[in-house]
Amino acid sequence: SFRKDKRIILLLFLAITTFFVLQLAAPFFLPQGNVIDLSGQVGVVDNEQQIKHMTSPWNIIYEIGDLMCHQKSERSFFINGNQMPFCSRCTAIWLGLATGLGIIVFVRIRLDGKFIVCLLLGLVPIGIDGIGQLLGFWESINTVRFISGLLAGFVCGIATGVIVQESCAIKK
Repeated sequence: SFRKDKRIILLLFLAITTFFVLQLAAPFFLPQGNVIDLSGQVGVVDNEQQIKHMTSPWNIIYEIGDLMCHQKSERSFFINGNQMPFCSRCTAIWLGLATGLGIIVFVRIRLDGKFIVCLLLGLVPIGIDGIGQLLGFWESINTVRFISGLLAGFVCGIATGVIVQESCAIKK
Protein backbone atom coordinates (compact mmCIF):
# COMPACT_ATOMS: atom_id res chain seq x y z
CA SER A 1 0.00 0.00 0.00
CA PHE A 2 1.02 3.60 -0.58
CA ARG A 3 2.59 5.52 2.27
CA LYS A 4 0.65 8.48 3.64
CA ASP A 5 2.77 11.02 1.73
CA LYS A 6 2.22 9.16 -1.56
CA ARG A 7 -1.55 9.07 -0.96
CA ILE A 8 -1.63 12.83 -0.30
CA ILE A 9 0.47 13.56 -3.39
CA LEU A 10 -1.70 11.22 -5.48
CA LEU A 11 -4.85 13.02 -4.30
CA LEU A 12 -3.31 16.41 -5.15
CA PHE A 13 -2.23 15.06 -8.54
CA LEU A 14 -5.72 13.70 -9.29
CA ALA A 15 -7.42 16.93 -8.17
CA ILE A 16 -5.15 19.20 -10.24
CA THR A 17 -5.23 16.87 -13.25
CA THR A 18 -9.04 16.76 -13.10
CA PHE A 19 -9.17 20.54 -12.90
CA PHE A 20 -6.79 20.83 -15.86
CA VAL A 21 -8.80 18.34 -17.96
CA LEU A 22 -11.98 20.31 -17.18
CA GLN A 23 -10.20 23.47 -18.40
CA LEU A 24 -9.40 21.75 -21.70
CA ALA A 25 -12.89 20.30 -22.02
CA ALA A 26 -14.81 23.48 -21.21
CA PRO A 27 -14.39 25.18 -24.62
CA PHE A 28 -15.54 21.97 -26.37
CA PHE A 29 -18.74 21.73 -24.35
CA LEU A 30 -19.82 25.32 -24.96
CA PRO A 31 -21.38 26.46 -28.23
CA GLN A 32 -18.71 27.24 -30.82
CA GLY A 33 -17.59 30.88 -30.79
CA ASN A 34 -19.56 31.65 -27.63
CA VAL A 35 -16.61 32.77 -25.44
CA ILE A 36 -14.60 35.30 -27.40
CA ASP A 37 -13.13 37.92 -25.04
CA LEU A 38 -12.81 37.42 -21.30
CA SER A 39 -10.14 40.11 -20.83
CA GLY A 40 -10.16 41.47 -17.30
CA GLN A 41 -8.22 41.76 -14.07
CA VAL A 42 -6.93 39.19 -11.60
CA GLY A 43 -9.03 38.90 -8.45
CA VAL A 44 -12.10 40.51 -10.00
CA VAL A 45 -15.19 38.82 -11.46
CA ASP A 46 -15.22 40.67 -14.79
CA ASN A 47 -17.20 38.21 -16.86
CA GLU A 48 -20.22 37.36 -14.73
CA GLN A 49 -22.62 38.17 -17.59
CA GLN A 50 -21.00 35.61 -19.91
CA ILE A 51 -20.37 32.98 -17.24
CA LYS A 52 -23.86 32.95 -15.72
CA HIS A 53 -25.30 31.58 -18.98
CA MET A 54 -22.93 28.58 -19.02
CA THR A 55 -23.98 25.18 -17.70
CA SER A 56 -22.18 23.39 -14.86
CA PRO A 57 -19.36 22.53 -14.44
CA TRP A 58 -18.12 24.88 -17.16
CA ASN A 59 -19.43 27.99 -15.42
CA ILE A 60 -17.44 27.04 -12.31
CA ILE A 61 -14.24 26.48 -14.31
CA TYR A 62 -14.62 29.82 -16.11
CA GLU A 63 -15.47 31.62 -12.86
CA ILE A 64 -12.31 30.27 -11.21
CA GLY A 65 -10.37 31.45 -14.27
CA ASP A 66 -12.06 34.84 -14.02
CA LEU A 67 -10.92 35.24 -10.41
CA MET A 68 -7.40 33.84 -10.81
CA CYS A 69 -6.31 35.08 -14.24
CA HIS A 70 -6.43 38.26 -16.34
CA GLN A 71 -7.78 36.15 -19.24
CA LYS A 72 -6.62 38.62 -21.87
CA SER A 73 -7.85 37.17 -25.13
CA GLU A 74 -4.65 37.97 -27.04
CA ARG A 75 -2.71 35.98 -24.41
CA SER A 76 -5.06 33.00 -24.43
CA PHE A 77 -5.58 29.89 -26.51
CA PHE A 78 -8.86 29.24 -28.29
CA ILE A 79 -10.44 25.81 -28.74
CA ASN A 80 -13.67 25.27 -30.68
CA GLY A 81 -13.74 29.02 -31.31
CA ASN A 82 -13.90 29.62 -27.54
CA GLN A 83 -11.33 31.26 -25.32
CA MET A 84 -9.80 28.96 -22.70
CA PRO A 85 -10.74 29.68 -19.05
CA PHE A 86 -7.12 30.71 -18.29
CA CYS A 87 -4.46 32.52 -20.35
CA SER A 88 -1.74 30.47 -22.02
CA ARG A 89 0.73 30.96 -19.14
CA CYS A 90 -1.78 30.00 -16.43
CA THR A 91 -2.99 27.02 -18.47
CA ALA A 92 0.60 25.82 -18.70
CA ILE A 93 1.15 26.36 -14.97
CA TRP A 94 -1.79 24.03 -14.23
CA LEU A 95 -0.40 21.44 -16.66
CA GLY A 96 3.06 21.76 -15.10
CA LEU A 97 1.66 21.38 -11.58
CA ALA A 98 -0.12 18.18 -12.58
CA THR A 99 2.98 16.83 -14.34
CA GLY A 100 5.32 17.64 -11.44
CA LEU A 101 2.99 16.07 -8.89
CA GLY A 102 2.54 13.05 -11.16
CA ILE A 103 6.29 12.46 -11.21
CA ILE A 104 6.56 12.80 -7.43
CA VAL A 105 3.92 10.09 -7.00
CA PHE A 106 6.53 7.65 -8.34
CA VAL A 107 9.88 9.31 -7.54
CA ARG A 108 11.29 10.40 -4.22
CA ILE A 109 13.51 13.48 -4.35
CA ARG A 110 15.81 14.48 -1.52
CA LEU A 111 15.48 18.02 -0.28
CA ASP A 112 18.98 19.44 -0.49
CA GLY A 113 20.83 22.49 -1.78
CA LYS A 114 21.09 21.17 -5.34
CA PHE A 115 17.36 20.55 -5.45
CA ILE A 116 16.58 24.08 -4.23
CA VAL A 117 18.93 25.61 -6.82
CA CYS A 118 17.20 23.58 -9.58
CA LEU A 119 13.80 24.78 -8.37
CA LEU A 120 14.89 28.39 -8.37
CA LEU A 121 16.44 28.04 -11.84
CA GLY A 122 13.13 26.61 -13.06
CA LEU A 123 11.40 29.83 -11.98
CA VAL A 124 13.87 32.15 -13.74
CA PRO A 125 12.23 32.02 -17.22
CA ILE A 126 8.75 32.99 -15.95
CA GLY A 127 10.33 35.73 -13.84
CA ILE A 128 12.30 37.19 -16.72
CA ASP A 129 9.42 36.96 -19.20
CA GLY A 130 6.79 38.26 -16.79
CA ILE A 131 8.85 41.15 -15.42
CA GLY A 132 10.18 42.10 -18.85
CA GLN A 133 6.65 42.22 -20.20
CA LEU A 134 5.30 44.06 -17.14
CA LEU A 135 7.99 46.75 -17.45
CA GLY A 136 7.26 47.13 -21.16
CA PHE A 137 10.59 45.81 -22.47
CA TRP A 138 8.75 43.40 -24.79
CA GLU A 139 5.39 41.82 -25.50
CA SER A 140 5.75 38.11 -24.96
CA ILE A 141 4.20 35.58 -27.33
CA ASN A 142 1.93 32.71 -26.26
CA THR A 143 4.55 30.06 -26.99
CA VAL A 144 7.04 31.71 -24.61
CA ARG A 145 4.30 32.28 -22.03
CA PHE A 146 3.29 28.62 -22.28
CA ILE A 147 6.84 27.27 -21.98
CA SER A 148 7.76 29.52 -19.04
CA GLY A 149 4.46 28.71 -17.31
CA LEU A 150 4.90 24.98 -17.90
CA LEU A 151 8.38 25.04 -16.37
CA ALA A 152 7.24 27.13 -13.39
CA GLY A 153 4.24 24.89 -12.79
CA PHE A 154 6.42 21.80 -13.10
CA VAL A 155 8.93 22.94 -10.48
CA CYS A 156 6.08 24.07 -8.20
CA GLY A 157 4.44 20.64 -8.57
CA ILE A 158 7.74 18.94 -7.74
CA ALA A 159 8.28 21.31 -4.80
CA THR A 160 4.76 20.68 -3.48
CA GLY A 161 5.33 16.93 -3.63
CA VAL A 162 8.69 17.20 -1.86
CA ILE A 163 7.15 19.42 0.84
CA VAL A 164 4.45 16.80 1.43
CA GLN A 165 7.10 14.04 1.56
CA GLU A 166 9.24 15.98 4.02
CA SER A 167 6.25 16.98 6.18
CA CYS A 168 5.10 13.38 6.48
CA ALA A 169 8.67 12.23 7.27
CA ILE A 170 8.95 14.81 10.08
CA LYS A 171 5.66 13.67 11.65
CA LYS A 172 6.88 10.05 11.92
